[in-house]
Amino acid sequence: MQEMFARNDVAGVDIAYVAEGHPRHPAIVLVMGMAAQLIHWPRPFVDALLAHDFYVVRMDNRDAGRSTHLHSLPAPDFAAIAGGNPASAPYSLVDMASDVIAVLDALGVARAHVAGASLGGAIAQTAAIAYPERVASLTSIMSTTGDTAVGQAHPSTLAAVFSGKPISTKEAYVDRMVRAYEISGAGTFAKDASEIRRVANLAYDRGHDDAAMARQAAAAMAAGDRTTQLRQLGIPTQVVHGLADTVCDPSGGIATATAIPGSCLTLVEGMGHSLPDILCSHFADLVARVAHRAMRPSEWKPQDAPRLVERLCVDR
Repeated sequence: MQEMFARNDVAGVDIAYVAEGHPRHPAIVLVMGMAAQLIHWPRPFVDALLAHDFYVVRMDNRDAGRSTHLHSLPAPDFAAIAGGNPASAPYSLVDMASDVIAVLDALGVARAHVAGASLGGAIAQTAAIAYPERVASLTSIMSTTGDTAVGQAHPSTLAAVFSGKPISTKEAYVDRMVRAYEISGAGTFAKDASEIRRVANLAYDRGHDDAAMARQAAAAMAAGDRTTQLRQLGIPTQVVHGLADTVCDPSGGIATATAIPGSCLTLVEGMGHSLPDILCSHFADLVARVAHRAMRPSEWKPQDAPRLVERLCVDR
């Protein structure tokens, strides 16, 4: 797989991406979460999407992986943002959504399906709001609306994941990633620790940056509540959330699905803040379902579509 770069001229950033599949197939862009990279999408999920004949595009957000890291920007003023001054953030979710569009432009794709996980879900939502002509369908995974009354991390999880000294070595970073998964990601779905370590080692080499994570966090914090704008969306939407998620409480996914007309909501028993390999084929089926609706707009209208709520239990 060859890594390519898309230039966002307005922002002056280069966005790393990998595209797989046939360019003439329907494109889907996968947007990862805070401090995560395109390599964090589970391979079984990518393969399942390819089996559905998608042109699968994974990207590194700005300040992640091989995309531009904005070291010259000032450190975020979280107190000012919390006090109601979103301009204190180094950049916004709209800016991050424009990076998605830059990737589409680089590929010559006029319209794509967009799926995002965690912060990536918020970016995907923002792309659908800000660029409705470019987003055919939306899949929002373990994310939220920006309303501070929902989707919050559990305090004990925050304390456990982000406690300790700043990361200064690869070994410390890898250990933190394993600990973070054990605390927040696994739920009741086990994942091989050696695979977590393998991906964490690769992520560190591709571009670990604690300061960048703070800038992304500031963008999320400054974005505010998208509920009103989400109510105006008129595209097929799938929302997925784990009921054991303590990083983004399931109330965030429920609120997202409640806001978006005609959306489908899948709640997964025992799933934490991660995408278990065993469920990736099913999640790809959900993405294909909303994409199928988007490709037949004459047959789908949000006011006519019943909200489908699915509670998924898996024998492990």
